Amino acid sequence: MEKGKVYLVGAGPGAKDLISLRGQQLLSQADVVIYDYLVDSQILEDVNPQAKLICCDSLGKRQPQEGSFDAQVKVNSAMVNFAKKGKLVARLKNGDPFIFGRAQEEIEALLKNRIEFEVIPGITAAQAAACFSGIPLTSRKISSSVIYVSGQEAVGEKPVIDWRSVSKNETIVLYMAVKNIRAIAKQLIKNGKPANTPVAVISQAGRISQKLAITELENIGKIVKEEEITAPAIFIIGLVVRLSARLNWFKKNKRVLFTGLSTKRYFLKGNYFHLPMIKIEPLDNYADFDRQLKEISGFNWIIFTSRYAVQYFFQRLNKIGFDTRLLKDAKIAAIGTSTAARLRVLGIIADLVPKVETSKGLLNALSKVSLKGKTIFLPHSDISDKGLAKELKDFGAKVIGSIAYRNIVPENFPDFDLDTFDEIIFTSPSGVRNFVKRYGKPPKKAAIKCIGRVTLEQAKKLSLL
Repeated sequence: MEKGKVYLVGAGPGAKDLISLRGQQLLSQADVVIYDYLVDSQILEDVNPQAKLICCDSLGKRQPQEGSFDAQVKVNSAMVNFAKKGKLVARLKNGDPFIFGRAQEEIEALLKNRIEFEVIPGITAAQAAACFSGIPLTSRKISSSVIYVSGQEAVGEKPVIDWRSVSKNETIVLYMAVKNIRAIAKQLIKNGKPANTPVAVISQAGRISQKLAITELENIGKIVKEEEITAPAIFIIGLVVRLSARLNWFKKNKRVLFTGLSTKRYFLKGNYFHLPMIKIEPLDNYADFDRQLKEISGFNWIIFTSRYAVQYFFQRLNKIGFDTRLLKDAKIAAIGTSTAARLRVLGIIADLVPKVETSKGLLNALSKVSLKGKTIFLPHSDISDKGLAKELKDFGAKVIGSIAYRNIVPENFPDFDLDTFDEIIFTSPSGVRNFVKRYGKPPKKAAIKCIGRVTLEQAKKLSLL
């Protein structure tokens, strides 16, 4: 059997959209993904649906600094064994594989077993933390050098780190130092770093739950405790920290929480945080839907109310052995430009797209078309509004609705402070309901924006407006 290949992929600092394009493409093709436990779960949503997912937690390895030698051996063995079976393996690592990522140990195992490998770099946590807090790690007049240091060897009888040398650097970046920060600060001060040197600690860099605290070196241990800073966190020590007051774009810009699925339509001004409050999944059984598709040539109209209806309609049409030629006699309606664009990708130009992208707008446009006696096929989600079908029947049409996909509540919503947001955008009634169920009502200071009349009505019903 021909051996497979292993890719060591940098996942970046956490946010789904901060992984490299190459890394994302690789995940969509991998047969096996072995990932660090801190990797954002949203990144895993884009992996090959058939891929085997293995969290390093299950191999006894959590944070890199906590992983025992035996745990690392298990990770190495897993990579090698799957590659020997001809699998394409993605070893998904936090940040960048070559920055405190134990990539060397894993590569040595691959070399020993003559397994081909490739390394895909990622944005390391220090870069992300610096950028998202407005702290340049180098600055012409302040700092021309920066050193990255592991915070795990600060305590012990024979410390490996030469803190005397480290303290001489203009900018110091500490990884994995939350537990030992008091001891590290004492070491740096003892070895010549002024006690009033500015220090910034950034936890969860770039994520919805990011927290930034700035103080002086002698007080950093106290601040970490008071602010309840937890890993993963980065410490930046040096005069460059003072630049944050002026350059922190992340803090100065309007902060917008976007709860819809699309990441392309509404990102115009401000810092957008994408937290989908719904998740789309296929049905477990498509017997009823497929039966309707086999009769689709007999329908006069097919109305798509979302791009997901388009996606699953044509997936199933192809699955049962048909293609778009079966639709040659049917008129096609799309509820809006996004749905129409999805149809266009498949080579279909919608006959009707309303100017107002809502159910009401669609009905107004269809009211100008003679539907009396016409048959309409309406693929929809399992929780769709039944009002559209009823209104179409009032036009004299025969409407056959069929569930094409499921709209479910995502798992593992993160904890974060809603008070940090200036605006919250909702795009569906279910998104509104799921948000309130998980987080309660938004703070009064946050402006609420709703896309679509039905979404607006749901927000009003739950007293968000």
